[in-house]
Amino acid sequence: MNKPLAALATLGALTLALTACGTTSAAPAPAETSTSAATGVGCADDKTSTSTDAVELTDAFGRTVTLDEPAQKVAVLEWQQIEDVLSLCLTPVAVADAEGYSTWDTAEELPEGVADVGTRQEPNLDALFAAEPDLVIVEAYTRDDAIIGQLEKYGVPVLATLGADAKDPIAQMLSTFDLIAEATGRTERADVVKGEFEQKLADGKEAVAGADLEGAPFVFFDGWVDGGNVSLRPFGQGSLIGELGEELGLTNAWTGEVDAAYGLGQTDIEGMTTIGDAMLLHTGTADPDSESVVDAAAKNPAWASIPAVAEDRIHAFPAGIWTFGGPRSAEQIIDAYVDVITK
Repeated sequence: MNKPLAALATLGALTLALTACGTTSAAPAPAETSTSAATGVGCADDKTSTSTDAVELTDAFGRTVTLDEPAQKVAVLEWQQIEDVLSLCLTPVAVADAEGYSTWDTAEELPEGVADVGTRQEPNLDALFAAEPDLVIVEAYTRDDAIIGQLEKYGVPVLATLGADAKDPIAQMLSTFDLIAEATGRTERADVVKGEFEQKLADGKEAVAGADLEGAPFVFFDGWVDGGNVSLRPFGQGSLIGELGEELGLTNAWTGEVDAAYGLGQTDIEGMTTIGDAMLLHTGTADPDSESVVDAAAKNPAWASIPAVAEDRIHAFPAGIWTFGGPRSAEQIIDAYVDVITK
């Protein structure tokens, strides 16, 4: 199960992991990847201009990032930011966990030939710097995150973005996108993408208005199975997917405790029986590391007692929607909600 919060648990070990990487294996050759390829959705017809001016910006943690010119050869170590770079019509020269990205985030297709530098928590520095990036984009939680300090030692500029903020997840998602656009000189393109997202949201609200399920309570969840035990993760207040649902006119019914970054809760099958009449929505992506959560839950009699399950009001979103993604993933989420609500 790909869990962003797992990064928090690994930060303490990250310094050793990064130090070990980069000293034990030969560096692979840089990928032959064009940085100007029209890779993102709508990029083939993109007419926006790219700045060539020097860049000086403040990242999500108050760090000053200075570039002689906008970054063109970027390495990206988290999936939302990979998606964002592609949406800006730029192909990264290196990414973390390319296979995982292509499984969990289908909003933007990652072209073949991009260097894969290992996992998001333990990138291989040999592979990373062999790609010769002029900027490394990371996701962090504090200014003192180990990943920032480790990469700064190598003299390549590091743009640190905030993982999430449950106070306003939509604004945070767009803020990260804007930051990357500024670093790459593609603010005009960013405005186009954000405009398309806002239009998608407005169209979604119009489609939902007056529908039979307008205002209906829902709980979106994912989860994992470990040793036969089912762990469920409801997306509560402050989650990006929960906020988008409420923007469309639904009511997020999960009232349990959630974390301050992603708005995620944790419960078991019995805990989910407290949601009343809410419909259940869940990720349709098949986790290669876990048995199907819904299939495993169905073995527990308590699952059948949940009204949404008993009345067949449980719906899977399409596979490949990254619930922690950028504007293009948010558009996929909106489409999935509208399909459920209006069909």
